[in-house]
Amino acid sequence: MRIPAHSVCTAIRDDIVAGVYERGSRLTEELLARRYGVSRVPVREALRTLEAEGFVVTRRHAGACVAEPTEREAADLLEMRMLLEPLGAARAAQRRTEAHLKVLRGLVRLGQERARRGNSDDLRSLGGWFHETLAQASGSHALTSMLTQLRHKIAWMYAVEAPADPVESWAEHGAIVDAVARGDHERARTVTALHTERATAAHRLRFTGGAERADRVRTSQPPVNMTGLRH
Repeated sequence: MRIPAHSVCTAIRDDIVAGVYERGSRLTEELLARRYGVSRVPVREALRTLEAEGFVVTRRHAGACVAEPTEREAADLLEMRMLLEPLGAARAAQRRTEAHLKVLRGLVRLGQERARRGNSDDLRSLGGWFHETLAQASGSHALTSMLTQLRHKIAWMYAVEAPADPVESWAEHGAIVDAVARGDHERARTVTALHTERATAAHRLRFTGGAERADRVRTSQPPVNMTGLRH
């Protein structure tokens, strides 16, 4: 059974973000194909996609390697998100569907409930789903794709501290949804900009200068079962 290249791409990208592959390390088609249980063809396609996204670079005499972004490049990603997240919210206020609102409200209710109870284990995942849905509500495939890629790369380069007051953070999510539901694109832009600015302050680089992270994950990982990956 042929595993789609985009599924292989997702798996490799997730492992890069998780630190399975160190920055600057080689990514050989043979080893990747063995790890994910696929042929070299989807691996080759996946590496081309990841290179276009900035996760992989091709070096002379070395081939494909995990990229080594600079601190300036990492800072640019946060600045780009601070510009694009508010734009996405403004577009969502103009283009959202009732289905989008239903999901956004459900995520806010769940996030607020767990924040009040002090159950923060999955608040980060809920926040990720919220912002992914908000981007989709913008009705722009290009904008959604850019924001998704930014989130992946920011998660790779930065560790994020939990908000000091998760209840307040989820109140901000609620304010965004209220503005989107009313169709108030300027309000949606403003509250999202404030929320994104506060969230950005909690980001800490995983590396400084040319130094690698101290908590690198070993690359001698067991094979990954790709069966069932179809998205």
